[in-house]
Formats: sequence, structure tokens, C-alpha cells
Amino acid sequence: MTAAAPLNEVPHAPGQLTLPAPTGRYHVGTVDLHLRDASRRDPWVPGQQRELMVSLWYPATHTSRYPAALLPSSQQVLPGGVTLPTTAGHTGAPVDHRAGKLPVVLYSPGLHGSRGQATALVQDLASRGYLVVTLDHTHDSSDVVFPGGRHEVNTMPPGSPSSHTIAIRAADTHFVINQLAEIARGHNPDAEHKPLPHGLSRAVSTKQIGMFGSSLGGGAVPAAMHADSRIRAGANLDGQLFGSEIDKPLNRPFLLFSSEHHNRNSDGSWARFWNHLHGERLDLKLRGSGHNSFVDNQILFPQAPGAFGLAPPQLPQILGTIDPNRSIEIQRTYLAAFFDKHLRHGHHHLLDGPSRHYPEVDFVR
Repeated sequence: MTAAAPLNEVPHAPGQLTLPAPTGRYHVGTVDLHLRDASRRDPWVPGQQRELMVSLWYPATHTSRYPAALLPSSQQVLPGGVTLPTTAGHTGAPVDHRAGKLPVVLYSPGLHGSRGQATALVQDLASRGYLVVTLDHTHDSSDVVFPGGRHEVNTMPPGSPSSHTIAIRAADTHFVINQLAEIARGHNPDAEHKPLPHGLSRAVSTKQIGMFGSSLGGGAVPAAMHADSRIRAGANLDGQLFGSEIDKPLNRPFLLFSSEHHNRNSDGSWARFWNHLHGERLDLKLRGSGHNSFVDNQILFPQAPGAFGLAPPQLPQILGTIDPNRSIEIQRTYLAAFFDKHLRHGHHHLLDGPSRHYPEVDFVR
């Protein structure tokens, strides 16, 4: 697959943007589900029932018989005729039974972000044998497309407290986990009863659940873990923390993974949270990275800055100076090591301390 251009180069004819290929042993399948929560009204639009769109990513077989999935975005073509990447996922492909029971990892995006914004990380975890569930938080996400072409856009009032937004995301996550349990029992929770991929119900492991998020999505992970004890391990990719959960004891493993200029030495919310972590706790810093390094912007912006309204000199301010492909490789490696350890009972020396193979990662002690 075509590599991203170095930060100081702009492709002459970028055409279709690309994401790095997954590194795991399995091919990847994906399916979008439309879920309705009969027990909740929408917190942002009075009178509406709470509805969510989620995507499931998983190890798949016979993928050549199923179409490659686009990113879940309402705008596939950007200015200048640049098109968003085709993912490594194949829509509706059967689950690869050789992967056995699949640990579940949930993903929550940044504020107003979409469930597709960390696809480089998500599809890699799926290729390593995980069922990854990405959430759009309706009316917080800037635009969610539902079946039939219905769009639901951001309706959050200006100045909405981040603690309130995070509480809503925690409730969304709890509901989605309940729907996964329904799938594991052989039911189909999709509102339109879209056929589920063959083998999915037998593959879901609701006893091994983790969660990660980027920016505000990472900030929502502690609240989700307090709201649902089934989440056994959590990871926050460079997200500030809000709400009372910062000061509540949490006895499950947690990974804080920060950009170059953000960690618990500079973020009081991280420092307070750190003091209340009583399971395994890790505070890692990725040298040379920026806040946008923890989403697909890291790899997409350098390929065609103009399509995103950026000039090349702006990129280091947004993405840092780390090589984009190296940044994604490191994040994939450490996320997989963390979830492998805590959802699969493996041990990775990578998490014990600094590695000569990844000198860009600092362990903040």
C-alpha cells in the first residue's frame, strides 16, 4: 500500500488517500449497525429516541467475495478531487472461526469526531484477532448517516460542559455493550434487521472487553469504565479528563498515552486520575507527536494538506515532527501489547519499561 508522503513533501496528484495496511495475521471484515435504545431519550434533541450508528471490525475470511468498505463519512471526495481511503475491511464478510472467541475493544472518537477517525488503529486490532466496535455519538458527532440516507448533525449547545458530554458517551457505551451481549445470545439488534456476518454470534466474547478513545473519546473511557464493570481495561490517547470519575478509585488496568507536550506533569486532570488508579497504570509519551497524531489525520494530512485546508508548514504544529508511518506503527504496537496483556492474559516486556526498538516512547514515572 502506498506510504504517506514525508511531512516536507506534497504529492503532485494525491488522488486517493491511503491508510497503512493492517499488520495482523487475519483479513478484516466490517459491518455497520443501527441501534435504538428503547430505554433512553436523546439527550441533545428532546423527543427523539436515542439512536446510534456503530461499526464492527473483526477477523474475516473469504474477503475477496465482499466489497471493500469506505470510511463511514458523508463526504468521500475532498477539495481538489482527493478521495478518502478505502479501508482494509470487507463489508459483511464471514468471521474467521480460526481466531476463536474475539475479545471486544470499543472506540470513542474526539469531540464532534466520527467513528471512522482512528481506522488505521482499529482495523489493525481487528487483524490481530479483536472485535473492535467504533461508536458515533449522535448529535455530538458532526454528521452521522443512518440507513436511508438520513443525516443527524451536531446539535450540542455551545458551551456544553465536557463532563455532561462524557456522561452521555458512557451511557452510549453501556448500551452498546448490552447489544453485543444480545448478539452473543444469537439475537440481531440492528434496527433494520440487517443480516449479521456469518459466525459473529459465536465469536463475541463479552467476558473480555476493553475500551480506548482519542482526545475527548479518551477522556470518556474512565466514565465508561465506572458505568460498566464489564470493561476490564482502558486506554486514553491524549485526551483531557473531565467529571467526577477523575477522583474515583479505579482498580482496573489503564494506559495514558500522550503527545510530546501533554502528560500528567502538564495536565492536572491526568495527575489527579493517576493517583486514583489502583490497577496496572502506564503513562507513555510519544516523542515528536502532536494531538492529531492519535487519529488518522496523522497519516492523511501529509498526503494532501490542501484537501484539508492546510499548508505544509502548518503540519508540524498539528502533527508534530514524528514520521507519520512510524507514529502509527508505534501506537498499533503499544495498544495491541496493552490489550493482549489484559484481555488475553499475555505478557509483553514492551510494557515493562523503555525499549531500544521504540526509543520514541517515554515512560513517565
